[in-house]
Amino acid sequence: MSVAKIIEISAASPSSFEDATRRGIATASKTVKGIQGAWVSEQKVRVTDGLISEFRVTMRVTFVIDDGND
Repeated sequence: MSVAKIIEISAASPSSFEDATRRGIATASKTVKGIQGAWVSEQKVRVTDGLISEFRVTMRVTFVIDDGND
């Protein structure tokens, strides 16, 4: 039986929401092991001088908790 935990993270990219999501997962996976999935719960943009300057996502990341029995 496995038990999962959900954390919320935010990430940003100058190019797209997809890139922000990829960057967030890649960075989280450096310290959080066993990531199984993510749900993007919010998308925002930063606007500078009338143009989108940054894409931001907030996501809930699900990972399996290691119980030490493996």
